[in-house]
Amino acid sequence: MNDNNTNVWSDFNDAEAQQSGFNLIPKGALVPVLMTLKPGGHYDASQGWTDGYPTQSSKTGAVYLAAEFVITGGEYAKRKMWSNIGLYSPKGPTWTQMGRTFVRAALNSARNFLPQDNGPQAAAARRIQGFVDLDGLEFVVRVDIEKDDRGDDRNVVKMAVEPDHPDYARTFGVPSKLAPSAQATVNSVPQAPAAQSAGTPPAHQAPGPQRAPVSGKPAWAQ
Repeated sequence: MNDNNTNVWSDFNDAEAQQSGFNLIPKGALVPVLMTLKPGGHYDASQGWTDGYPTQSSKTGAVYLAAEFVITGGEYAKRKMWSNIGLYSPKGPTWTQMGRTFVRAALNSARNFLPQDNGPQAAAARRIQGFVDLDGLEFVVRVDIEKDDRGDDRNVVKMAVEPDHPDYARTFGVPSKLAPSAQATVNSVPQAPAAQSAGTPPAHQAPGPQRAPVSGKPAWAQ
């Protein structure tokens, strides 16, 4: 080891100054993301959960997929967000339905199928062999903001943005599937909820539709 290297670890006057933390990404921003799943080691063969991806909360008993979303392009490239995708809650089916709605929307977004498309190719695109098929999925999401456990604001993902959103094609860099006449009206279509970002699923809420039209989404599952 030469003297220069030694000086690097003994004299820090020329080290770069520490930067302040990132500002929050504005709520509602649409960004392309790469989703990865952190294996949680929970297995339930009766549910088909045999690959070790699900995580079970020791506090609530809820089961979810722990997802990380890395922004892959644009102004916020390389920024990260984290959310949980709901699989099961002892409180009832709502969390499960929200999770399934999010995954459906994420698959539509990743594979560029309109949520209204019920053709054989679209149907096949909404099927997976296991959660491993979701690990590494690239799609568009709508950025949200919520409080963390310390009461600080943080960015999370709750909506997956599908191809019926007028900004989907531009954000994802793919040709638009929308007819020109649809561009002006698609924003009025209700959005479907997606993923939830923290441990406690909602206690009382009617199951959301499994269709997820949106004016800005990929996220998902509570």
